[in-house]
Order: sequence, then structure tokens, then C-alpha cells
Amino acid sequence: MTWWLWILLGVGLLVVEILTPGGLFALFFGVSALVVGGLAALGLGPAWVQWLAFAAVGVLLLAALRSRVSSLLRREPPVGALVGELAVPAEDLAPGATGRAELRGSPWTATNASGVALSRGQRCRVVRVEELVIFIQPE
Repeated sequence: MTWWLWILLGVGLLVVEILTPGGLFALFFGVSALVVGGLAALGLGPAWVQWLAFAAVGVLLLAALRSRVSSLLRREPPVGALVGELAVPAEDLAPGATGRAELRGSPWTATNASGVALSRGQRCRVVRVEELVIFIQPE
């Protein structure tokens, strides 16, 4: 098979991976086809050697990298990184009261962690996060 057909196969498999909710199988075989296309351009042997290399590289990449890539794609951002960020209450909050606040342009459930009342629109800092509740104090 000529090198450019391998490249087309590789790009096609990568597009299939993007367009389908798959299990990352087409990704690794798409990369394998691109690798074999590059090797075919350099003069990799007859067609059976290319197909063997395609299968071997695809299975090797799948076995070595699928779980790592899958876990990277599913990783949730750490909510602890929100500590110290600026939040603005959407309503007045008495000490210890829970209400709504805006953080990074999104509404959050917020608890007043200070001993003073917070007014609507007041600049506050996030002091801790528990699940999806931010605890805020005046700046």
C-alpha cells in the first residue's frame, strides 16, 4: 500500500474517534496508520509487512496508553484550586448563612464563613471548598 493511503487511513480513523463516543480504539490505530505511512514513505517493505506493522503498533499503543489517556480525559479539575479566588455574593448573606455567589462567571452555592454580614455585590475571597459549596469571607 502506498504511503499516502496510510496517511488517509490514519486521518480517517482520527476523525472517527473525534466524531464518535468511542473507547479510544480508533485513536491508537489512527496513530498507528500515520506511523506506518511515514515508514512506508521511507521504504518499509511489502504490503504484508506494512499491515503487520500497523497491527503491531496499534495493539502496542492501545495496551500501553489507553488507560492513561482515558484517565487524563476523565480527570476532574481540583476544586481546591478555587481557594483564594474572587467571588461576589448574589444576595445578602448573614454570618453562617448559605446563598448564591458568582465565581469565575458561574453561579455557586456559597456560605458566609465570616462573622460579619456580606452584602450583595461585595468582593469576597473563597477560603475553602467542600464538594460544590464555596465558603467566602470579605476581601
